[in-house]
Amino acid sequence: MNRQELADLIFPDARDISYYEEKYPERDLPEGAVVTRFAPSPTGFVHIGALEQCIVETSLVKKTGGVLILRIEDTDQKRKIENGVQGIIDSMRDFDIIFDEGMTSETESVGDYGPYIQTQRKEIYEAYAKYLLIQDRAYPCFATEEDLADLRSRQEEAKVGNIGYYGEWAIYREFPIEEAAARIRKGEPYVIRFKTMGREDGRITHRDMVKGKVEIPQNIMDIVIIKGDGLPTYHFAHAVDDHLMHTTHVIRSSEWFPSVPLHLELFHALGFKAPKYCHYAPMLKSEAKVDENGSVILDENGETVTFKRKISKRKDPEAAVNFYHRAGIPAESVKEYLMTVANSDFEMWRKNNETADLYDFPFALKKMSSTEGALFDMDKLIDVSKNVIATFSAQKVYEDVYAWAERYDEMLCGMLQDKEYSLKVFGIERGEEIRKKRKDIGRWCDVREYISYMYDDQFDGKYDYQLISDRETLETIFTLYAEEYYDPSDDSDRWFERIKDLAERLGYAREVKIWRKAKDEWPGHVGDVSTAIRVAVTGRRNTPDLWQIMQVMGPERVRARLRLAAESLN
Repeated sequence: MNRQELADLIFPDARDISYYEEKYPERDLPEGAVVTRFAPSPTGFVHIGALEQCIVETSLVKKTGGVLILRIEDTDQKRKIENGVQGIIDSMRDFDIIFDEGMTSETESVGDYGPYIQTQRKEIYEAYAKYLLIQDRAYPCFATEEDLADLRSRQEEAKVGNIGYYGEWAIYREFPIEEAAARIRKGEPYVIRFKTMGREDGRITHRDMVKGKVEIPQNIMDIVIIKGDGLPTYHFAHAVDDHLMHTTHVIRSSEWFPSVPLHLELFHALGFKAPKYCHYAPMLKSEAKVDENGSVILDENGETVTFKRKISKRKDPEAAVNFYHRAGIPAESVKEYLMTVANSDFEMWRKNNETADLYDFPFALKKMSSTEGALFDMDKLIDVSKNVIATFSAQKVYEDVYAWAERYDEMLCGMLQDKEYSLKVFGIERGEEIRKKRKDIGRWCDVREYISYMYDDQFDGKYDYQLISDRETLETIFTLYAEEYYDPSDDSDRWFERIKDLAERLGYAREVKIWRKAKDEWPGHVGDVSTAIRVAVTGRRNTPDLWQIMQVMGPERVRARLRLAAESLN
């Protein structure tokens, strides 16, 4: 028996690989077009690192006229969850990640290079595995779990440098073809292993699009390429899929970098041109070190000792992309933040291009971090989000907040029922004509707290004046302002001039700069008086522009608030 006959025995129905080479021809794309893929497993929620990857991929594809593929790697059937594919699609759609090709639902897809679910490509993998068998680059292996456990024990006892199935330890690597065929005919379980040509002392030179030129050890492991259930392993399937789908760039976390020698060897053995690999550092999280009793460890200065680790699906709620929707952080904000993580010069570009589309940024793979990933920083994310939301129109803020409140905040949803009034509320310090836009809102879950004073049924009537605490002075300010100085028809400048007039009448400095020159001569300045009015009207010392607030509230509500504040003094 020869190798062709053994291959026919194992894969009797497999087509010649020429069939698939013709079926999936080269793509007709512009020169330099990037073809890349997001290839998740339908085993749970989408990780924030995966979203970063998709943003990078989308940026490159848009700039080059390329293709972004959604391919589902579901060969690990034990971990597959119900509706896992739809969950992936919905999660990415929430962040406006739209794939050019691949799965569009649990059962539907678009594109000419499918199927896009690996379990539906079994016959393709069989064809290429059969090719490797014929070329003497693969072989059937009958090692049981007990055999492999014994192998590991012997390797550990011998203190070998590499633990695994390779070289002299690969007991079925040179197994006689006739004996292998006899076992297969008897129905003995087996897997198909790749026969590596790598040596323990061998090295290869590789150029990574992020890490640059590196020298790394050759692959020496005879890995499984077809499992006992007939499905491929990730390593084998991705090589076949990326070749037939004409992937030009594989963009992934540097956790996968140790697999590069194996993947390059697989491509070479199959006669494929390898794609360009781009391995970037994953995001990290800082965590306090604790002792065996669970107590936080401090250094000699009393500071908490920390360490860095990858963001964990198990430990960190922010690892899941749906966390950001529950928290009310807009998709635009999350994407903006992740772009700052992906390329350090994005922030400067954004400062100079405030209204430009995210994907107009000249993204560069070589500027991604190749060693240590950026620390995930929720405070930084919220700051970025405040800047992003500051660019939104009142209409968009209202629509996005209302959509979020419908799902997560019944009280806020009720407050926003008066759409016309709420649009005015969200329009305060917002709009193209506003030079300094409000940046107080970073996430929708904070909105109710930020705007509650604008709604009478939410106004708590609590006051913290601080700067002016004398009851009679406060009562005089509120009464005089309501009766003599407040005119809702005033523009912003005239409105503040009247407050200056009131401050001067009550003996306060008309200008802050005057007060600063002779603080002992004045009980305070116009800012103290305006703050007292602000607290009376809103219950807060810090708010957006008070004139705009009063314009939205209207004279009846403003005067009612001033009366309520005066009455509360008693």
